[in-house]
Amino acid sequence: MGVKTMLPSYELGFYALAVTCAVVYSGSEIFEASRDSMNKKAFRDGIKPGWHYFGRKMDVADFEWVMWFTSFRNVIIFALSGHILFAKICSMTLPQHRAVVYMLYGILAVQGSMGLVYLMIILSHCLVLYSVALAKQKWLCYVAGLCCLASFKVEPFSSWQSGFVTGAFDLQDVLFYGGSSFTIMRCMSFALESCEKKEGIYSIFDLLKYNFYLPFFFFGPIMTFDQYHAQVSTRELRRKDDEMRNIRVHAFLHVGAIIAVDIFFHFFYILTLPTDLKFMNRLSDWSLAGLAYSNLVYDWVKAAVMFGVINTIARLDHLDPPQPPKCITMLYVFAETHFDRGINDWLCKYVYDHIGENHDNIMKELMATIATFAVTTLWLGPCEIVYIWSIFNCFGLNFELWVQKFFQQEPFAKLEAKMSEAMSRRIRALFGAANFWAIVLYNILALNSLEFAMLVTKRLLLTGFPVSTLSIWFVTYCGVQLIKERERILAIEEEKCDKAKVE
Repeated sequence: MGVKTMLPSYELGFYALAVTCAVVYSGSEIFEASRDSMNKKAFRDGIKPGWHYFGRKMDVADFEWVMWFTSFRNVIIFALSGHILFAKICSMTLPQHRAVVYMLYGILAVQGSMGLVYLMIILSHCLVLYSVALAKQKWLCYVAGLCCLASFKVEPFSSWQSGFVTGAFDLQDVLFYGGSSFTIMRCMSFALESCEKKEGIYSIFDLLKYNFYLPFFFFGPIMTFDQYHAQVSTRELRRKDDEMRNIRVHAFLHVGAIIAVDIFFHFFYILTLPTDLKFMNRLSDWSLAGLAYSNLVYDWVKAAVMFGVINTIARLDHLDPPQPPKCITMLYVFAETHFDRGINDWLCKYVYDHIGENHDNIMKELMATIATFAVTTLWLGPCEIVYIWSIFNCFGLNFELWVQKFFQQEPFAKLEAKMSEAMSRRIRALFGAANFWAIVLYNILALNSLEFAMLVTKRLLLTGFPVSTLSIWFVTYCGVQLIKERERILAIEEEKCDKAKVE
C-alpha cells in the first residue's frame, strides 16, 4: 500500500495523546529515580557536582561528551577556527588552489597535535594503498585496505604501531585510532574509485588532498573520494539561495542541542542509572523501557552534534557533506538504522549495494549483510560485544526481507488487496512497532551493556507479559503511526516540488 495513505485526524490525535502521556509518565519515573540516586555511593564515579544553586549533580558517564567540552574543547576551537580562517582567505584569493591549502593546513595540524611519527605512519599507509591502486584490481584494494584497517584494530599490530608515537596526553588514543581508521577508509575509497577511472589513475597528491582535509580527518564523516574530488575541484564558488542563512540556523541549533543535553544530564541520569543492575531491578517496566529508548536518542543527539558542527564547517568550505544520522525516534526499519551516515554511505556503495544489488534476492541479501557487518565489526574493533551487536543487527536486516517476502505470497497478498489502505497501514504499523523495539534492544547492546540489554528484554517480554508488553507495544504502535504520517506529508511535499520543477 502507498505511503500517502491517510488516517482520520481524530485517530492521529489519539495516537499523539497516548505517546505524550507515555513519555511524560516514563520520564517522571526516570526523574524520580535520578533524584533519589543522586547521592548513592555506587554512582559516585558517574555523577559529579553540577548546578549547586539548583541542588543538582550532573551525569558525566559519557567519556566522549565530557572530553569534547573539557580537555578537547580548546583544541577543537583553535584548530577549526584556524581552518575556517585560512579557508576563507583562500576562497577569496585563490579558489582554484583551496584543496592544496586545506591539505597543507591539515598536515600541519596533524603533526602539531600528534607528532611527526604519527604523520609518517599515516603517510606510509597512504603510500601502500596508493601503490595497490595502481594495479586497478578491486579485490586487491579490498584485501590491502582491510589488512591496513586490521593493523589498527587487532592486537598485537595495533599496540605495535601506537608504540611508535612518543609522549602521552589525554586524547592521544582517541586521535590516534580515529585519524588512523578514517584514513584507511578514505584510502580504500580512493583506491576503489581509481579502479573505476577508465583512463589513467588519480595522483597521490589527490589522495593527500582528500585525506588531510582537517574537519573530516579525526572524526569523519567520510565523503567518498568521487564526491569530494568533484566538489573541491570546482573553481566557481557560488552560494545557493539562503545557504548562509541555513548554515547559521544549523549552527544555532547545534548550540541549542549542546545546552539541552547539558540541562538534561542534570535531571536525568540515563547513562549512570543502568550501571547498577540491582537498582534497575527496583524500577518499573516503563522506566526501563524509557531508559533504553533514551540511551539511543542521546547517542543520536551526540552523533548529530558532532557531525553537525563538522558539516557546518564543510558547508562554509562550499562542500556538501553527508547528512547527519536520521533520528532514532523516526526509525522502525533496520535498513535506515545508522549513527554515522558517512560510514553508512561508504558501506552501501562499496559493500552492501555492490553485493546485494537490488536487495530482492534473499541469498544475495544475506551475503551482502554478512559482508557489511563483517567490515563494520572490523571498523568498530573486534570484541565480544561487537560480535553480538553485529550478529543481531545482521539478523534483523535479513529478517525484514524474509517477512516481506513471506507476506508477498499469494494468500497474504490477496488478503491485503481486499483491505482498505488505512487498515493495511494499521497492520503494517503493528509489525513496525515490534521492529522498533528490536532496533532498540539490538543497539543498546553496544551503546550501554549486554547485562542492561538482557534485563530490559527479560522485563519487557517475560516478567512484564502481558500487561507491560502489550501496553508498551501499543504506545510504540501509536508512535509508528505518527512517523508514518510525517512520511506521508513529506512524500506529498516532495511530489509537489517535483511537479513545480517540471513545470
